[in-house]
Amino acid sequence: MDHRSSRKIPMDRREFMATTAAAGFALMIPKFGPFKDNPESIEKYYSALADALNKLPNAFPRTESGIELVLLRKIFTEEEAWLAGQMTIQAEPVSGIAERVGLTVEETTKRLDKLSNKGAVWGRGGHFRLAPFVVGIYEAQVWSMDHEMAHLMEDYMDEGGAEFMRFQPAIHRVVPAQGSVKTDWILPYDDVKKVIMANKSFRVRDCICRVQQDLLEERKCDLPLKVCLNFTPFERPPSDRDITKEEALKMLDDTEKAGLVHCVTNIEEGFYYVCNCCGCCCGILRGITEFGIEKSVAAANYFSVIDPETCTGCGLCIKRCQMKAIKVDEGIAVVDKEKCIGCGLCVTSCAFEAVRMQLKPEEDIIHPPKNFGIWEQDRLKNRGLI
Repeated sequence: MDHRSSRKIPMDRREFMATTAAAGFALMIPKFGPFKDNPESIEKYYSALADALNKLPNAFPRTESGIELVLLRKIFTEEEAWLAGQMTIQAEPVSGIAERVGLTVEETTKRLDKLSNKGAVWGRGGHFRLAPFVVGIYEAQVWSMDHEMAHLMEDYMDEGGAEFMRFQPAIHRVVPAQGSVKTDWILPYDDVKKVIMANKSFRVRDCICRVQQDLLEERKCDLPLKVCLNFTPFERPPSDRDITKEEALKMLDDTEKAGLVHCVTNIEEGFYYVCNCCGCCCGILRGITEFGIEKSVAAANYFSVIDPETCTGCGLCIKRCQMKAIKVDEGIAVVDKEKCIGCGLCVTSCAFEAVRMQLKPEEDIIHPPKNFGIWEQDRLKNRGLI
């Protein structure tokens, strides 16, 4: 079944999609700048960038319509696309990049800094590499996202962009709500509070998924926006997005009370963000709820069990479940283990203590890759790229 074809698209979005398709890439060509007289070269640069992004572990699927080129054109100038399209997964010194692309080191540094501000490259110690579209470039657009970009991203997902979530290992991993799992069962990489306690610098920003759904006027929830948390084990220069460690811990509590699912990078060590997600807005969780991609997120190694003797059938756990994995059968709540992602929200909300988290059998436990480098290698292998 094509899950995309079953989605109800509002009239204003259908009109936008039709207009975009009719206009084609030609209308996105700038009327000024060094490439103004060579539109074919411009399209070539955006296509090269799309291909470069698709060669990264995270993937950036190409579509028949080419909507992804219009999306990239919305984010990057032609000069930026030209340079970013020549970057790869390998971190290179600025001097090496400059020599390869035929620019001075000074000019290359200036352009790389601009690309870094747009989330297109990751830099460290004077070395730069291409950043993935998700998680990376797209999330960096949270401050520039507008109505047009929101539509373009949604259309891209509908036309095949969502397929990046089929590849394994998954990009995101669910960690259970605090206190939902017995202390002697909790796996070290699932203790998100412990991870936060070990870090020093904390910043928060709006959830781009809810921002996008707001702009589409398709948002189905009223859950909080400013819930995306990132942190580092070292101090950073001051930012107006800084919060204290205590505020970060409180955010975990508040998002759990609101019914949001904690998602982190799908690795054991070195993850530095926590997304707090809902099944209606989050692009990754929508992989399951909307696009029919069962493993778009790595489920936690636990599942919910409801005691039929204690359950009153009040239905609160059903309202709290972002994956619609619980239903009431003959007055008792029942969990669909195939849909349960182990977030633990049903456990922490049950006033009757009728729900508990059960550790999966040893043979069903899937440990995430040790670190990001191993994750990238595993994903490239599974995609047949190495």
